[in-house]
Amino acid sequence: MSAISLTKVEETAPALVSLYKSAGVSLRKHGLDGLRAAVYLVVDYSGSMKPYYKDGSVQALADRVLGLSAHLDDDGTVPVVFFSTEVDAETEIALADHQGRIERIVAGLGHMGKTSYHLAMDAVIDHYLDSGSRAPALVVFQTDGGPINKLAAERYLCKAAKLPLFWQFIGFGDTRSKQFDYLRKLDDLSVPDKRVVDNAGFFHAGAEPRKVSDTELYDQIVGEFPKWLVAARAQGIIPPGA
Repeated sequence: MSAISLTKVEETAPALVSLYKSAGVSLRKHGLDGLRAAVYLVVDYSGSMKPYYKDGSVQALADRVLGLSAHLDDDGTVPVVFFSTEVDAETEIALADHQGRIERIVAGLGHMGKTSYHLAMDAVIDHYLDSGSRAPALVVFQTDGGPINKLAAERYLCKAAKLPLFWQFIGFGDTRSKQFDYLRKLDDLSVPDKRVVDNAGFFHAGAEPRKVSDTELYDQIVGEFPKWLVAARAQGIIPPGA
């Protein structure tokens, strides 16, 4: 049973009905039907991201994440963190107000800086801890390049492994670029030497992320989540019944 019904999505966000249905297929395929989890979206606001805001790629990702979240969380909103050199904004997108939401948020932001992963990760961790929840959380973390402080990003990911947070990184950009070598390294950090469980995945969506089918994107976003859920429950990171 999904957290938010198809009827409710049809009433509040008719443009997301197709995404909601596609997300449901992927969740069932991966044995996640009926799961309750928080969903976060983190988006890169560095200077090189400008084309992806302009062509609607970031809005499209936000819509897709919202369509997925409707199955997992009943509040109809997704907390969103925009980051560059600093955290540029902490806000949310909602089913009832999703169209053009990214453009409206970005209109109020300043200079597009560099990429500080760890500050965005810190913002998500703080939000999760402040929520008081112990339920699992799926963090969709979009970027178009490596961080300016690699050591800090790795340290935060390893520390966060003790929390019920799974980080699914999504790369926007040329598939031949070496920009994503670092994210592949993060994805493969050793367990248990570096972190208590494998709490991250990486998917390269390419230079035209909007062309990735909804089915493929959802399969990539939730593909490693079930394995992490098992490991996190076994370690007591996710409490019984959550």
